[in-house]
Amino acid sequence: MSSRSSEPRVGLRGPVLIAGGAGYIGSHTTKLFRELGVATVVLDNLSTGHRRFVQGPFEQADLGDRATLARVFAEHRPAAVVHFAAKTYVGESVTDPSKYYLENVAYTWNLLEAMRAAGCRDIVFSSSCATYGNPLRVPIDEDHPQAPISPYGRTKLHMEHMMEDYSRAYGLRFAALRYFNAAGASQGGELGEIHVPETHLIPLVLFTALGLREKISVFGDDYDTPDGTCIRDYVHVEDLALAHVLALSKLQAGTERLACNLGTGQGFSVLEVIETCRRVSGRPIAVVQAPRREGDPPRLVSGGSRAFDLLGWKPRRPGLADIVGDAWRFHSAEARRPEA
Repeated sequence: MSSRSSEPRVGLRGPVLIAGGAGYIGSHTTKLFRELGVATVVLDNLSTGHRRFVQGPFEQADLGDRATLARVFAEHRPAAVVHFAAKTYVGESVTDPSKYYLENVAYTWNLLEAMRAAGCRDIVFSSSCATYGNPLRVPIDEDHPQAPISPYGRTKLHMEHMMEDYSRAYGLRFAALRYFNAAGASQGGELGEIHVPETHLIPLVLFTALGLREKISVFGDDYDTPDGTCIRDYVHVEDLALAHVLALSKLQAGTERLACNLGTGQGFSVLEVIETCRRVSGRPIAVVQAPRREGDPPRLVSGGSRAFDLLGWKPRRPGLADIVGDAWRFHSAEARRPEA
């Protein structure tokens, strides 16, 4: 991407410590920083990340290890942090909230304390639209009340509140980026979405197209939407990476705190996603109807212009066919890997 004339010209100070940089969005963000000439250090315990996705210097470590965190800050002297390291499964957070409060909230406190001790004051944080809970209005703008309904969403909101308190008391500068549905893969095909277990719709549909699954279940067909299935706002993972770069640029230029949604403002239904996957892959995809899942809102679509107003961010690949096409190339190649 660095060869494209449209890449941002940002004056960033590095190195940037990327916690969770072996994961899906973290690896794409690391890639973009490095293409822009910004030094990075990835810190990841590889519990869900992938070593082959790591670029540049790497520290295999856990945010629960305070001594190792202190060493990493002393040795690498990061100028800023981008924080992706967290547990992210909503259902698991309901059945095992202890894990989420420990690894999301307590471990973020460890990270903030390590930053404070090292004099590192800038952090871009991977938050979530789950902090809004069941939407009172759609599209959802940043002034929508934050009333999460799952332990996962509550831990993300606690993390935002912790950073706001550290900002007011200790001078931390932070950006909270509330994602909608991250999707797609790098256009070069080297990075993509691998979760175990996989719960996201687009990979699951493409696995069905590849013959790795027998069918895809559609949970509910009687929602108050045009085709009766849930509508979500899918944002390309490379667009998310760009937003992190722009957010850090704003912090290093002096912005103390900001929070904004990251979405396209356009929603696509489950059936629209499946049909797009059929068209892109050229493969049949078997579908079965299943009962609604508890807690699935009919529509989740981003609203507001704060990301554009504050960051100058606008999605470059908002089209569903582009998102699915990039994901299809990645998963098709992944399925051919002998060790896959």
